[in-house]
Amino acid sequence: MKVIEHFKNTNKTYFSFELLPPLKGRKIDQLYKTIDNLMAFDPLNINITYHQEEVVYKQHPSGLLEKKSIRKRPGTVAISAAIKYKYPKVHVVPHLICGGFSKDATEYALIDLHFLGIKDLLVLRGDPLKSQPYFKPEPDGHAYAVDLVKQIVNMNKGKYLDEEMQNRTATDFSIGVAGYAEKHIEAANMEADLQYLKEKVSAGADYIVTQMFFDNQKYFDFVKMCRKAGIQVPIIPGIKPINNKRDIKMIPKTFNCDIPEALNKEINKCKNDEEAFQVGIEWGIQQSRELMEFGVPAIHYFTIGISDNVKKIAEKVF
Repeated sequence: MKVIEHFKNTNKTYFSFELLPPLKGRKIDQLYKTIDNLMAFDPLNINITYHQEEVVYKQHPSGLLEKKSIRKRPGTVAISAAIKYKYPKVHVVPHLICGGFSKDATEYALIDLHFLGIKDLLVLRGDPLKSQPYFKPEPDGHAYAVDLVKQIVNMNKGKYLDEEMQNRTATDFSIGVAGYAEKHIEAANMEADLQYLKEKVSAGADYIVTQMFFDNQKYFDFVKMCRKAGIQVPIIPGIKPINNKRDIKMIPKTFNCDIPEALNKEINKCKNDEEAFQVGIEWGIQQSRELMEFGVPAIHYFTIGISDNVKKIAEKVF
């Protein structure tokens, strides 16, 4: 089965979470510890994020600048294989992005994932590089997630880039895409953002996972707007517990989402990060319970490498 089949045929709310691959040079043990910490809650799927290479400039004593490409974390293919091998009952959902990939490189990544038996993908455009004011695709890459969705759908039909290739095998991927309860930062308005989302669903996306939000009403309104726009696929809420006092300033800036005033006041009362961490857990419990009452098919937690708070939320909710 694929995750979409679970989403469509459930009378309960599934638990899922997202992981960052370990930094280059580190062992995978810490990743396993994070997963082990959450296995008691029977996760339906584990998502693996992907970040494209960053460009840095190193200045030599001569004054010359050397341009270097750096990938800080390994790719999702290897990490997906390791997790699938160690936790065979959990769906592994690697992220596939446009940034840093040509269409050919995308095809090879999909072939590798198909060989591994991976059947679930979360398809994203990806963020622009820190050195870029806006997203810039590879010369022969995709500029938009909808085009990446179309390439995967073609491969599911046995259509590869080389139309003359013999013995083409159809892949069997389910496709998730991102949605934004509070609008993508680059979208002109919510109506335009919903149109882009509808195009991805029309192209073949099976379900939507939202960016983090802290006010459930934003999610409820988003679902209503999607349904009114004709988007009928499952919409999975994505939430992230507050980890420290800095989060209430960094998260709105980084992820373009509001911090509700009630949460803002509670965090500002905290004397230290430990107290803020606990407030984040309590807020996450309230959010999760309300979302479950709404009848969501799953709640997706962004761990960002920290799972103790997600574990404490899950202990009270799942």
